[in-house]
Amino acid sequence: MWGETVKSFLEIALELTVLFVVISFAISLLQGFIPYEKIEKMISGKNKAWGAAAAIVFAFVTPFCSCSTIPVVVNMLKKKLPFGIVMIFLFASPVLDPTILTIMGVILGWKVAFIYTVVTTIFSISIGFLLEAFGFEKYIKNVMMTGFNEEEKRFSLKGAWKETIDLMRSVYPYLIIGAAIGAVIHGLVPTEWISGFFGREHWWLIPIAAIVGVPLYIRLSSMIPISQILIMKGMALGPVMAMMISSAGASLPEVILLKSIFKKQLVVTFVLSVITMSTVSGFIFYLI
Repeated sequence: MWGETVKSFLEIALELTVLFVVISFAISLLQGFIPYEKIEKMISGKNKAWGAAAAIVFAFVTPFCSCSTIPVVVNMLKKKLPFGIVMIFLFASPVLDPTILTIMGVILGWKVAFIYTVVTTIFSISIGFLLEAFGFEKYIKNVMMTGFNEEEKRFSLKGAWKETIDLMRSVYPYLIIGAAIGAVIHGLVPTEWISGFFGREHWWLIPIAAIVGVPLYIRLSSMIPISQILIMKGMALGPVMAMMISSAGASLPEVILLKSIFKKQLVVTFVLSVITMSTVSGFIFYLI
C-alpha cells in the first residue's frame, strides 16, 4: 500500500509540476498585453455592466489567494470605486485564478472548469450588486492598509519567468500538499468506503461540505489534486466543488482580515454569501 501511495504521489506531483510551470509562464507572458489602465477606468465608470465585467477580468488576471486580495480591496475602496464592483472583485478574485482554472480543466475536465467559472462569475456579480442594493456599504470601517503595489506589467521573458518562480514559492507548496493528501487517499483509503459514504445519493453532504470548507482553509491549488482522487474513488462532484469554492472564497485568515476593514454585519454576510454560493454551486454540479 505504501509503495502504491509513493508511486501515486510522484505521478501526481510530476504532472502538476509540469502543468504549473508551463501554464504559469504562459499566463505571465500574456499578462504583459493586458491594458490594466483601461480595466481600471471601466471599473470606476458609471456603466455598472461594464464595471462588473471589468471587475471579473481584473479578478481573473490577478491570481491572488483570499488573504492577499484584501489590500487590493482596501486600495479600491480608498479610490472611491463603486461598492458593488469592489465586492464583485472580493468574491471573484480568490476563486478565479487562470493558472488553477487551467489545471482544473486538465485534471478534472474542461466541462467542470467551464461550469465552475460561469457559476462563480454569476454568483460574484449577483452578490456584489445585492450587497450594494441593500446598503451594506455603511458597514465599511474607515481604515487604512498598505501592501498593494500597483504596477503595470510589460511583456518580458525574464519578467514572466521571475513571476513564475515567485508564484511557485507561494502556490506550489499547496499543490504538493494536495498531491500528498491525494496520494494517501488513493493508496490507503478504500474506494468502497468513499463511494458508499460520500456517493451521489447523499445530497446533504453538499451544505455540510460548504460549511466545513471555510475553517479548513484548503487552498484551491491544494483541492485540485485532492478532488481528482476523491472523484476517482467515487465521491460525488457536488460536495467536492462546494468545499472547493467555500475554502477558496472565505478562508478563516481572510475573515479575520476582513474584520479589520468591515463591521460585523458585513463580515457575517460575506461568509454566509460564500457558503450560499458554494452550496448552490455544489447542487448545480450534483444535478449535472
